[in-house]
Amino acid sequence: MLLPERVKYRMQHRGRMRGKAYRGSTVSFGDYGIKALEPHRVTARQIEACRLVITQRVSKTGRFWIRIFPDKPVTKKPAEVRMGSGKGDVDHWEAVIKPGRILFEFVGVDSDMAKAISKLVSAKLPMQTKLVSREEQEAL
Repeated sequence: MLLPERVKYRMQHRGRMRGKAYRGSTVSFGDYGIKALEPHRVTARQIEACRLVITQRVSKTGRFWIRIFPDKPVTKKPAEVRMGSGKGDVDHWEAVIKPGRILFEFVGVDSDMAKAISKLVSAKLPMQTKLVSREEQEAL
């Protein structure tokens, strides 16, 4: 699973997910991309599940890119522990996603296969997504 090798600070605040994504909002590497339509936090396990689905479909004919990385630590206290005594240990890592962010890109598949991949990947993610292509993006 994905996680950073080193971080400057071990624990972070949760923060807010206001606004739209301006960075990472265009298809840059592949022909098709999966775009987030609403703000959400995506865990490293969910990214790994999507990676497996895309690998099974794309690996023989094309390439794919993961455009998000889980760099935010999420802490959790153990079960049945009394209140107080500080913040819990890091439980898992997640990526903060804003609307408009391209999550995954792939190339080397036809449009029907791209739609099928998008449908399978969106079932693994906790938010609504949309398939975008480089051609329709350049037409705008």
